[in-house]
Amino acid sequence: MKSFAKQLMGAMIGLGMIIGFSSPAFSHCQVPCGIFDDHARVHQMLEDSVTVIKAASMMAELAGKTDAQSVNQMTRWVMNKESHAQKIIETISDYYLTQRVKTDQADYIERLKTHHAVMLAAMKAKQSADKSYGLALQKAIQALEKYYP
Repeated sequence: MKSFAKQLMGAMIGLGMIIGFSSPAFSHCQVPCGIFDDHARVHQMLEDSVTVIKAASMMAELAGKTDAQSVNQMTRWVMNKESHAQKIIETISDYYLTQRVKTDQADYIERLKTHHAVMLAAMKAKQSADKSYGLALQKAIQALEKYYP
């Protein structure tokens, strides 16, 4: 009986770790259901990039201010910049690269490079407080529009 209890406890701990350390998937279902709205996802990523740009601008305005409200707002802008850039990375990896970019496409390598450029730009936007990285991210996303009119 003790052996079963230990196994059950181990399984519960393992399940808890999986649930606790895994991040939810925000992409479309991957069933595959065949329901895609690629243009809407590009539009959403562009909206996210505008948030990244706005956050960097607001961070620049708040830089150097030490009052509690300014520190609070700085923290919130940093968190939002990170969150929206991460959403872009997840949309590219979990939706486009897994479901929409196909090895049998004639321009497969070009598509891979273009999608990868968005992920790199989002990563750099997360790493920097400079608005220019958000603008570069926006430009990289716009380069996807030719694939998803």
